[in-house]
Amino acid sequence: MSPNDLDRSRGCLLGGAVGDALGAPVEFMSIAEIRIAFGPTGIQEFAPAYGRIGAVTDDTQMTLFTAEGLIRAIARYNGRGICHPPGVIHHALLRWLHTQGERSPATRDLGEKWPDGWLIGRNELFARRAPGMTCLEALQASPRFGSEADNDSKGCGALMRIAPIGLAVVGERVYAMACESARSTHGHWDSTCSSGFFALLISQLKLGASLVVAMADAKQEFEAGNVSEPVLRAIEAAESLASSDAPSTPEVVERLGAGWVAEEALAISLFCALRASTFEYGVRLAVNHGGDSDSTGSLTGQILGTLRGAASIPERWLKALELRDIIEQLAQDLVDSAGWSSEDAGDSRYPGW
Repeated sequence: MSPNDLDRSRGCLLGGAVGDALGAPVEFMSIAEIRIAFGPTGIQEFAPAYGRIGAVTDDTQMTLFTAEGLIRAIARYNGRGICHPPGVIHHALLRWLHTQGERSPATRDLGEKWPDGWLIGRNELFARRAPGMTCLEALQASPRFGSEADNDSKGCGALMRIAPIGLAVVGERVYAMACESARSTHGHWDSTCSSGFFALLISQLKLGASLVVAMADAKQEFEAGNVSEPVLRAIEAAESLASSDAPSTPEVVERLGAGWVAEEALAISLFCALRASTFEYGVRLAVNHGGDSDSTGSLTGQILGTLRGAASIPERWLKALELRDIIEQLAQDLVDSAGWSSEDAGDSRYPGW
């Protein structure tokens, strides 16, 4: 693949992690509380969270396991000629569940060799960073790989991890695969459609489209199917607010919601990315509202990182970022795996079973 593809993939995964780390210290805080803690402009730089500077949360952890799942799906297809990617991604999320000290019926009989692959061997990932209860409960209840969640949740826990599908998958498969993968933890149609739209957006940005054009193309494909009206209204609200003369302030961001549910998190990230003159400006705007600041920061970072590439992310943030080496390795492998042969599929780092 061309360097541009790699730069956009690195930008997406690193940008999402940076936005996550910037927002982690202020998640659950109101605007007033953020300003009391960090001054009138709110949080502007990394601050301590989970005992360190640059700590990421479950948002980044699950995104990385989603990326690993996609690479293993490619390995399985190249090696065996058959694969159901959402099921392989689900298997990857069950490995993430293992890092949280939990298991599901789907993995209880796999023996001592499970879990396998290189990612699960990184001790840094065995950190519990306020994981969403919906994700935990849905994965704990999974009876088999590829099963759908038995809930009606539209929290943003599926949306926050879905970007790698937009990086790795092309064409008409993007939306359907993202929707199916989202349903492994969140059963509400608004969550499904938000995740599908976001993956479409990332796929268009990776192809080199501007943000405005990528949104228009993603929305056109989104509207062609059976879509969620609340999600469509949220997208249009973000577009309308971004093109208005309203100031770029946390109070204006909160007109779109708090980000706890999928369509609100999607709308906030779109607004902040549309208003962003730089990567820094966009993610700062995305985390200083009262609500799910790490998730909206992560989503905005994924959009801007894919759009502008990894070079747009301040090096001082990257230097302090937890898991940077892991993130960069996965971004590299996600790009390289598209050209793997059947012989490459045997790589023990990504067993395709």
